[in-house]
Amino acid sequence: MAVVVNKPLPEFEAMATSDTKVTQTSHLGQALILYFYPKDNTPGCTTEAMQFRDKYKDFVKAGAVVYGQRNLLDTAVRN
Repeated sequence: MAVVVNKPLPEFEAMATSDTKVTQTSHLGQALILYFYPKDNTPGCTTEAMQFRDKYKDFVKAGAVVYGQRNLLDTAVRN
């Protein structure tokens, strides 16, 4: 899947583990990184999450907020 940059988000709403509501407008003016994975504790998904974890300080330093979402029915996980 290609990385999408500077494209408007469709309407959505998810609750993060920090009880923060994440919507398409909740982080206006900030870089918002959303990554999606289908299942916890699988090799591919774990590797992807670890890569976001390892680069987390770089994202924050650049002013971004990062959320991982297992699927659209679950709570968003803020890294």
